[in-house]
Amino acid sequence: MASNATTYKNLTPAPDLDQKTLNKMAWRSCFLQASFNYERMQAAGWLYSILPGLEKIHTDKDDLATSMTHNMEFFNIHPFLVTFAMGICLSLEQNKADIPTIRAVRVSLMGPLGGIGDALFWMTLVPILAGITSQMAIAGNIAGPIIFLLIFNIIQFAIRFGLMNWSYKMGTQAIDALMDNMKAFTRAASILGVFVVGCLTVTMGGTQIALTIPNGSSESYVAHTAVVSNDEVSDFEVISKNDEGVTTSGMVDAEGNALKTVDAEGNKVVAGATDLGNGMSEITYMEMVETPVTVDFASILDSICPKLIPLALVMLLYYLFAKHNFTPMKGIVLMLVLGIVGGFFGIWA
Repeated sequence: MASNATTYKNLTPAPDLDQKTLNKMAWRSCFLQASFNYERMQAAGWLYSILPGLEKIHTDKDDLATSMTHNMEFFNIHPFLVTFAMGICLSLEQNKADIPTIRAVRVSLMGPLGGIGDALFWMTLVPILAGITSQMAIAGNIAGPIIFLLIFNIIQFAIRFGLMNWSYKMGTQAIDALMDNMKAFTRAASILGVFVVGCLTVTMGGTQIALTIPNGSSESYVAHTAVVSNDEVSDFEVISKNDEGVTTSGMVDAEGNALKTVDAEGNKVVAGATDLGNGMSEITYMEMVETPVTVDFASILDSICPKLIPLALVMLLYYLFAKHNFTPMKGIVLMLVLGIVGGFFGIWA
């Protein structure tokens, strides 16, 4: 369907497109991929999107047919940045630039805008926004997915309409303006991405080392409560002692002082007896238990830096991606292997 014409019949520049037409084309750009196919990719959606503008620019039917023909050639671009290319091409169409120039500009925008759009949306905006709102959803907050859809669509529609108006008014100068500022913009986006990855590592990183080393044992008292007759209370003062004369079970120590301990909630408990007034007493006595003491590496690492293991894994992936050209698939496989092997040997908690 390629056209052999190199210029339009009517070379008189057309009047500027009104705001209503620009907005209409921005809305139509939402259907860019509605007729996606593997022969011309987004060509049909592209033509459908800019057709209102072409109809107002080319009042000559032959020129309109020529324009529609070359705009149906192969086209593939990021769907959220397509209005940038639309505005520039429509500006060229309005000034009746020669067709090879319009075609060259259209083709030259496909690659850069595709890469920029993927980096800004699929690799920055979506992971950051999804990471934050999914955490809300996991916590049971129904607003999580709603906020994701709301913010994502506000941003993408703002970009659609903003680029449509700006690139149309700037014409081919918009390309230079975009490229001049893109380096700083992508750097800022990268810094934001790294910042959010750090936040997600702390809030969602659950990998922890389960290594512990035995380090002796400690002795402590555990409180027990019983109801006995008043005559039996004295039998519970000292139930048993060890070789050093330390009370291992009872209510008083070697000096006759009441034994003390703390319960699971941290409350102080004192051994003793309470007369219930019916010939019975409620007694609280202690029993010495031996508790193993271990060195917990997870606690030590958390005292150095919270979530140190998840951070180390993130930095390992960054090193492999940056220095050894690791692909995301290789990174996923590596984490899967580390998880399986570590789980098998009981390394991960």
